Amino acid sequence: MSIEKVRAYMRQFNAQDRIIEFATSSATVELAAQAAGCEPARIAKTLSFKLHDDSCILIVAAGDAKVDNSKYKHFFGCKAKMLSAEEVEPLIGHAIGGVCPFGINENVKTYLDISLKRFTTFFPACGSHNSAIEVTPEELEQYSSNCQGWVDLCKGWQE
Repeated sequence: MSIEKVRAYMRQFNAQDRIIEFATSSATVELAAQAAGCEPARIAKTLSFKLHDDSCILIVAAGDAKVDNSKYKHFFGCKAKMLSAEEVEPLIGHAIGGVCPFGINENVKTYLDISLKRFTTFFPACGSHNSAIEVTPEELEQYSSNCQGWVDLCKGWQE
């Protein structure tokens, strides 16, 4: 199970016991916000994309942010193309509903969107449809696999 993979990965940071398992699903931003008892914007959603060279990336963004196609194209040099539902688990290492930047496949790069930096803490998933961990921006950067740093790729969250 993917949550066990994340728990094992988080041991290197001594953060495995901070993973929260909810009694209900947290597979969408809305469900996760209800489960965590916070506003939807504080859910750190992890979006998976394929680049022009067929490599995969993750963008972790605030729950109320949307990827800005023009920013994405300028940054990566190609149109934003999300992975299909069938591609996500084999290419990223986690199934839809539990995709997170922790314990992912080795060749996947993670980018953190600045939409999250307005919060002291937020909740990314932890590999299953009913898990999360509360982290600070600094912890997210430290814990994220193959982290490429903070980027400005989203819109809609400043309005």
